[in-house]
Amino acid sequence: MKLRSVILFAAIVVPASAAQADAGVGARVGTMGIGGDVGFDVAPTLSARVGYSAFSWARHEHSSDVSYKSKLKLSNFSGLLDWSPAPTPFRLTGGLVFGDNKYTLQSEGGTFTTNGHTYNSNDASLSGAVKPGRRLAPYLGAGYGNVSGKGVNFYFDLGVIFHGSPKATINASCGAALSAAACAQLQSDAADESRRLEDKLSKYKYYPVANIGITVGF
Repeated sequence: MKLRSVILFAAIVVPASAAQADAGVGARVGTMGIGGDVGFDVAPTLSARVGYSAFSWARHEHSSDVSYKSKLKLSNFSGLLDWSPAPTPFRLTGGLVFGDNKYTLQSEGGTFTTNGHTYNSNDASLSGAVKPGRRLAPYLGAGYGNVSGKGVNFYFDLGVIFHGSPKATINASCGAALSAAACAQLQSDAADESRRLEDKLSKYKYYPVANIGITVGF
């Protein structure tokens, strides 16, 4: 429902407002991924913009004698207000970011050890995911340049998404060759690993934002 609201806002409100005020589009890259914005003036010192950015990166990792297949996925919709306290390109920005960001991990090949117990990947496997504490999160920051500014310009943002303490889940899968007792132990070990991982990540409540891009205003 929240995602539909963002899309509906971009599809209806932005074009309607742009018809009455300066508007523009921007393309950007940064810690939120690769994406763009549509912006329009609301008042002489206030403008609004909606945007989307995404990024995906997969790799193989090795820890001790176990291999992991990992993937980072970023997907963010944003609705922001830019306020310039003076008639300059410098501004303050606030709003909301709806994110579907996650980091996944899947064991593959060899053996792995969890909670002091060793398992063969032919008989068992581990998969895990780390996600932000909240999908709809406040954003505060500062920047330079407005998407709705006339002509071709550049803009950048520096800020923080308050996404809360990350949530971690580690799931265990048992093969047919694994005994019922060993499978129960693996499930227990995976649950313990999830709790330990969440404890380690609990202080990472904020996601840093650094984006830079080019705008075309009209």
